[in-house]
Amino acid sequence: MPTPQWYKVDTAICFDITSDGTSGEEWIERLEDKGDFVDGYGKCLLRSRDFKPTKGVTTEVEVLKGELFSDSERITRNIRADADKRKLATPNAEVACLIREMFSDEEIEAMGLWCIVAMHEPIKDSGGGAYLLAARRGDNGPWLSTFYGKPDNEWDRDTGFAFAVCK
Repeated sequence: MPTPQWYKVDTAICFDITSDGTSGEEWIERLEDKGDFVDGYGKCLLRSRDFKPTKGVTTEVEVLKGELFSDSERITRNIRADADKRKLATPNAEVACLIREMFSDEEIEAMGLWCIVAMHEPIKDSGGGAYLLAARRGDNGPWLSTFYGKPDNEWDRDTGFAFAVCK
């Protein structure tokens, strides 16, 4: 088995990713060409003017596992507050695409996760709902999905939350 591209530090999963300037439309094509699925809201977010790709930016990512929080405390507001205490920052939305491309479903499962949500600033869809992009395992293959980004949104134990490490 190849060496994983990620490692554990205490209770977090860590890895580095580097952006390459891929636009949202290009991400849709790139992921679908390799057999990944992009859900409808994901396509809407990737096509939004609020999706702003970067080029050549390396982000040190720290993923907090949902199991760190009790079931009643595992809501977006609390997860972001915990990340603030750990001196973690809000990543660019493209981090979700880079994670989806970097890790297979088997690797995400080996991390003990069902999905990894990029905790970027929520992006509004055409109906005004605020969403977050996520790399998730699916029964029929890998997905780039969306989840509500509301402060009171509840999450499952096997969800990971990706933040940027402040330097």
